[in-house]
Amino acid sequence: MFRKAWLLVILVGCIVTLQGYAQENEEIVFSGIPAIKISEGGVSRIVEDLKGANASEAECIITKVGDKYLWKTRNNTELFIVKSGAFVSFIATNGSGYVRIIPSDLKEATSLMDETEKKCDYVEHLSIGLRSVTYYGKSK
Repeated sequence: MFRKAWLLVILVGCIVTLQGYAQENEEIVFSGIPAIKISEGGVSRIVEDLKGANASEAECIITKVGDKYLWKTRNNTELFIVKSGAFVSFIATNGSGYVRIIPSDLKEATSLMDETEKKCDYVEHLSIGLRSVTYYGKSK
């Protein structure tokens, strides 16, 4: 009995140590606050302007731990990265969505494309069944 309890203590200690190690090596690679939320579902479309607490609650955060990218604000869903032209896309490995950002050093050039690229720094798109939720916002 004593041996099992001791092993449990060691196991819990190792888990706590590994969690601390992962958090210490977690790097925020992107953080943004949305200004617009669009909910669509085939037969309906709702556009909302987000401000204050509503915008903060929908914050988008992507982190990097080791060589893995994680969508922190979406249950740490693993992402893979694709760089194409003036955009960087982080795509969920489980198919649940993506985040596409404009790197700050390319913002001036992309702002010439259209009003969306001028006003927004990123788009976060979530697939929920046959519906979708899309956020447009500014990086922090």
